[in-house]
Amino acid sequence: MNPTIEIEQLSTGYRGKKRTKVVATNIDAQICSGELTCLLGSNGVGKSTLLKTICNFLPPLHGQIHIMGRLLGGYTDAALAKVISVVLTDKLMIRNMRVDELVSLGRSPYTGFWGVISNTDRAIVQHALQLVGIPHLAHRMIHTLSDGERQKALIAKALAQETPIILLDEPTAFLDYPSKVDMMQLLHRLSRKENKTIFMSTHDLELALQIADKIWLLDKEKAVQVGTPEDLALQKILHRFVSHQGIQFDSPSGLFRVAYSYHHTIAVEGSGDAYHLLCKGLNRHGIATDSQKEMPTIPITVYCQEGRRPAFHVRTSKETIVHSIEEVLQLVEKHL
Repeated sequence: MNPTIEIEQLSTGYRGKKRTKVVATNIDAQICSGELTCLLGSNGVGKSTLLKTICNFLPPLHGQIHIMGRLLGGYTDAALAKVISVVLTDKLMIRNMRVDELVSLGRSPYTGFWGVISNTDRAIVQHALQLVGIPHLAHRMIHTLSDGERQKALIAKALAQETPIILLDEPTAFLDYPSKVDMMQLLHRLSRKENKTIFMSTHDLELALQIADKIWLLDKEKAVQVGTPEDLALQKILHRFVSHQGIQFDSPSGLFRVAYSYHHTIAVEGSGDAYHLLCKGLNRHGIATDSQKEMPTIPITVYCQEGRRPAFHVRTSKETIVHSIEEVLQLVEKHL
């Protein structure tokens, strides 16, 4: 995997007439072909500013950016359009344009002054639609698409541009959860199969940790920390990244969990899905299980019996058998 973007001592921000606003400093990192790299950071830390600087929408305040081994400032706009394609987060407010017409705009760097689309361009557009899985939408109007379909059309446009690098700003921002997963998996697949350098900003931390090849953690104090999700976990960097009260990093799974405050402990016995989901429900109610605490503090024992219809034996002064976790929680709450 070869570095296609190399950043050295970069500072990003905005130059004004009276003063310069510095957003991020001392950024040293590189992005490789064939990888999906996700940029993570809190609101206002400068993710969009960094993306705009890499694609030359904003000039660097300090430092250097090399694209494909060439200094970013050495590219003309026309030459850069054949190297980097950009997908922004803004919703399209387009009417009276078909999907294939939108994707055809990606051919603009190659069609000359008159923008005439050749048969070769049409074949490239069709191939781009197939890569993102929407060839059947080619003749649909843009304004009739769902958010997920519209985002795939924009990615197809970027693919039709035939650039080795694709930059995306919050591509999953307006999508429901299944569509977010589908979008992230699509981008990961394109990075591998098409050998693209795909760099995207996102707030979907959990998905990025599960799907991305590399993570960039942007922090005002420590600039950018780069690594695979697994290495960042081993180095305890992810632990520190989200250190807010109520959130904890689960090292075995490599994901973040809600940190519950426990007020009581009961004994829970069993195994399988019913056991684990019951523990989850109890935890949400501030009740720990004896597998989490050393000694039970409330004289209640729940035994989970697996089966086609799970049964929960709630033992207090007597034994009650129920068949839903909601009923278990109600019985336990009565004895608190």
